[in-house]
Parts: sequence; structure tokens; C-alpha cells
Amino acid sequence: MAADFTLQVYFEHEGVFIHTGSEEDGLDPDLLVSGALRIIDKDGDVMVEFRPSEETGDPSTMLCAGKDTSSVVQWSQSPGQSPPQLLETQLSYETEWDLINAVSFRKKPTTNGDAVAHCQERSRWAFSSHVADLRSISVNEDGWAVLVITLKESIRLPPLHFHQGGSRSFLDTLRKFAVLSESPEDSKCLLVSTPNKVLSQSFENLLDDNNYGLVQKLKKDPYVTAFGGFSKVTNYIYDALRGSEEQHQRPPEEVADIMGEIIPGLEINQQEEPGFEVITRIDLGVRPQVTREAALSAEEWTKYQDAEGRIMNTSDLKHHIFKGGLCHAVRREAWKFLLGYFPWDSTLEERRELQKSKTDEYFRMKLQWKSVSEEQERRNSRLRDYRSLIEKDVNRTDRTNHFYEGLNNPGLGLLHDVLMTYCMFDFDLGYVQGMSDLLSPILYVMENEVDAFWCFVAFMDQMHQNFEEQMQGMKTQLIHLSTLLRLLDLSFWNYLESQDSDYLYFCFRWLLIRFKRELSFQDVMRLWEVMWTGLPCENFHLLLCCAILDSEKQKIMEEKYGFNEILKHINDLAMKLDMEEILKKAEGICLQMKTCKDLPRSIANILGFDSGMTSDDAACSGPVAGQTTRAVTCSNGHSEENGSHSSCRVPIS
Repeated sequence: MAADFTLQVYFEHEGVFIHTGSEEDGLDPDLLVSGALRIIDKDGDVMVEFRPSEETGDPSTMLCAGKDTSSVVQWSQSPGQSPPQLLETQLSYETEWDLINAVSFRKKPTTNGDAVAHCQERSRWAFSSHVADLRSISVNEDGWAVLVITLKESIRLPPLHFHQGGSRSFLDTLRKFAVLSESPEDSKCLLVSTPNKVLSQSFENLLDDNNYGLVQKLKKDPYVTAFGGFSKVTNYIYDALRGSEEQHQRPPEEVADIMGEIIPGLEINQQEEPGFEVITRIDLGVRPQVTREAALSAEEWTKYQDAEGRIMNTSDLKHHIFKGGLCHAVRREAWKFLLGYFPWDSTLEERRELQKSKTDEYFRMKLQWKSVSEEQERRNSRLRDYRSLIEKDVNRTDRTNHFYEGLNNPGLGLLHDVLMTYCMFDFDLGYVQGMSDLLSPILYVMENEVDAFWCFVAFMDQMHQNFEEQMQGMKTQLIHLSTLLRLLDLSFWNYLESQDSDYLYFCFRWLLIRFKRELSFQDVMRLWEVMWTGLPCENFHLLLCCAILDSEKQKIMEEKYGFNEILKHINDLAMKLDMEEILKKAEGICLQMKTCKDLPRSIANILGFDSGMTSDDAACSGPVAGQTTRAVTCSNGHSEENGSHSSCRVPIS
């Protein structure tokens, strides 16, 4: 009796061929062996395997979640026949050929004559390999795609010919378990590496906890690092590295090393380097209490416009929006000003003319990708990759919102078209996973693809560095956030450092898509319009992070949370945060720092306090290296006499 084993199928594609003959060997090059290519998990081992069609009939090895593919199959869809409509729950974001598992199949006919010999001949083309044993994959897309897998022992497996598509889906699924990076010697060769043996959860999985159960996985195996970064070849996804059951005790400092390799330059916890500002005792003073106001109404909005439609007293208007946000009826018009699509001093007629020209420009760009033929796209791998990623992300973006819910929703079509057109607007950046989250609320408010596009362009001008290949924007923000936290509460910062959490990886998602997955849809719209005012300081979103952590620090420290518990606790905050309280606390922190007499210059630079500083403000800038520090009590209550205060070191911008 065969031993019991657990099997999970991550990818399966019929209609993959091995060409057994070659003209060089004097054989018929059309001698084909068709089969099924799969990525499976057998008892915790992730394998890539190819089985010729006749060998796929064993039900014990064909367990595919929710689908019966136990028989030898052949795609029997008639030419011109439309595939059946997939239910929303059937949609997969891992493969582009899901219809193969939804259309009808029939058994491949066989004869009794030479069946045994024929089966033995075809069996020699079967292979199975652990993902960790893969060395490289060569990709040739002239005509149909051909993948050549080479193992670490320099064993070259038979070339796999994807006559019916599916190669990109195979590679996309494989990236869940290995890092695929372009070879510097050959752009068509992808080098395979598995730095932690088991890689799971792509960027979209980490963003969307509901789909993939990050918290549940944390409970089973709490050792989860924050993110990984890859090149444009993999469209800049970041993976959560998850250790196996035997590895879950691995020290957290190893994660810091991995993160340092993934994002070079993110050395937050530096030691005595020159050019650092030494701050030993800083009294931030009392944090002022602030209040919030009611949202700006439609009537109030019209009062800020003159007879020709110009916006008057913009500073007062921005202050009103910052303190209370906007009623929803005003957002469609006001967001265009806040994002810079409309100039504040433009007249109504000037804005109409601007919209006409922007409409023409938008549809010219849209026509560029709409008019690309299948033949052209087959030779444009970047456009294909952009389209594939967009289609996946659109199918999972805010699907519980009525504007995007259900099948064949026109909102989804608009979301897709705006993102595809943005690829033509900024082809170097193209589409990166997560950008759909930034567009979704804008399109929801505008209900017009042209206005939504140009507002999205303006928003992306602010967010561009977050999505660039080198992630410079994310590196800078994380370093600035650590600088602010050190000043705000040194004891809490020291605690995070002691738990190897000073990389602040748990804030990555907050910063990347501006809290989009942490708050309800309504709260996100309110928060974004508040931040778009540019008040009360630069990088206010970093103070929002500080406010959240300031509210959670007591629990984290009292419960003595370690590396894993901190990550889980922060992830569990999603959809539980009080946005108004966060805004009040963040504003209070800003005012507290702004009135501090000994505020370090680096902090002033981060928050933009240096711009337009008066002579009195300049006198309040903090000491820099080589200057004498003031002997005052720090905000944590440590005095010079008790010796319990450790230096707070802040990098100079």
C-alpha cells in the first residue's frame, strides 16, 4: 500500500510539449510528447514536474484543490467557442489560463497494440525536481514560448514548448517560491535562487491579507520577515520570507541581513559614523492637544470661488480641509486642485479648455495600447507583463466596494484602462503591483477615466520613488521615520532595536500605499485629502506612522513583544485604527516638535521646518557634530546624573 502524503497543486498546465526529434539528429522535428507541467507541494517540498499525458491518470497524484483533473485530458473547446464564464471565486491571480480548468475535457484515445512499449518510451521524458535544485531558466519567445530549465548540477532538462500559452503563468507561480533575476550575461536567462528555501506570499499577498491569510500563517509559523525586492523583470514585487517549522527559531538578526541585501543602503542602526548629529538630552516639551473640525460642505466650498471660478484664500481653504476633510459631494472638484491637476488660480473657462486638451492627450495614449495587435504584443514582453499584472490586480482591487464589485463591472474596465494608459504615459516605470490601490479611490471619486487618469498622474508624481526599481523613496522614508522615532521616544526606539525591529519593516506597507490597506475606504479618502493639503508640515505621513506606534508602544513594551509578536501585532491593526485620533495625535506631535527649542536640524529638514525659518527659528536649531550639546533633561526622563540615558544619534540630511 502506498504511503500517505499531502499534495497541493500551485500550478498545472496541460498542452506543454517536448520535441523529441531534431533536424540535427536526422529525426523528425515534429515528433512531440505532450504532457502536464505542474508546481506542487509534496509533504512540504515544492517540486516542478513534467508528466507525459498518459502518465497523468493516477488519481492519487492529481489532487487539485476543487477541480477534477484526474483523467488523461485534451482541450476540446471548439474553434471560436467562448470559454464558460468563471465565477468570481474561481478567478486565480497566479495563472493566465484558468479557463483550461473550466472547459470540458475528454480522454485521449489509446490502442492496445503497442501501449506498453509506447508508455515506456514516453516515460523517459518525465522529470521532477525540487525548486531549490533549479539553477536557471532560459526563455525564448520567438513564436510560442520555450523554456529550458537547467539544474544546479548543470543538468539541462528537455526544452518545454508552450504551444497553448501558460509560460508566464508558470514563471509567475514559480516566483512565489524562488527569486528569478535576469542574468547579467544573457537577458533571456533567469537565474533561480531560493535564499530561504521556502518563499511565499508575493507583494499582492502581503497587501491583501484576506486572500492569503497572512495572520493565519503567522500563527502557524510566526517567523516572517517584511519584504524582498526584485528587479523590473519580476515587476518589483516583495515577498514575505517564511521559514519552515524547523527554522522558526532562527535569530531575527538574520532577517536584518537578508533585508540589508535586498534593499542596499537601509542601514538604520549605524555606529559612530562621521557626519552624524549627536543628541544626548532633548526636551520636546508638552505635546499640545488639538481638535478636529467638521468636513467642508458644498456651500462652504462655493464661497471660496470668485465670479469667474478662481479659488480665493487658498491657505485658509487648505487649513479647513486639513482640519476636517471634505464632504463627498465636493471631492470630485476639490481633489483636482489638491492634486495639482487644476491650478488654484484658474478660471472656470480655463479649466474647461484644460480638460479638453487633456482629454485629447489621454485618448491618444489610450489608442496606442488599444491599437497594438496580437502579433506586436507577442514581440513586446514588457507590455505583455504590464498587461498581465494589471489584469491580476484589477480583479482583486476593492471588490467589496459597490463601484468594483461583481462580474463584468464597468468600474473594473475603467480601472484597467487607466492603468494601461499610464504605462504608455510612463513606460519606464510602467505598472508595479500596488499602483491599483492608489488609483481605486481616485477613480471612485471622479467616475471619469480622463479626470481620474490625470489626478492619478499627479498622485504618482508624489509616489513615484516608492515604486522605482531601486526603492530609493522607501529607503529614505524608513530612515527618516527611524530618525523621528528616536527623537520622539528613545526608550521605545531602544526596545525596537533590542528586538531587531529597528528596520521598521512593519511600516513598509503603510508607507508604500499611504495606509490604503490599513483603513476603511471612507477613511482612506479622508486621510488622503488631508495629506494632499501639504499641512501642517512636510512628510506628515511619517508623523502618522509615529502616532500609531506611539499609541501601541506601551502594549508592545509591557507585553515584551519580540520580533515575531511585533510584526503580528502591527498587521492586526488593519481596519482597527481610529483615523481621527491618529490625525489629532500626529498634528500634536508636529506642533510639539515645531515649538521645541533644541530641535535637531536633521528633524527640521525632514519636516520642512527649515524652509522660511526666521532668525528666531534658526536660533532654535539643534546642535550638530562638533558643537556643544545642552545639558537638559531628555523627554524620557533620563538625567545626566543617573547615567541611564543613552545617546540618540540622528543622521544629518
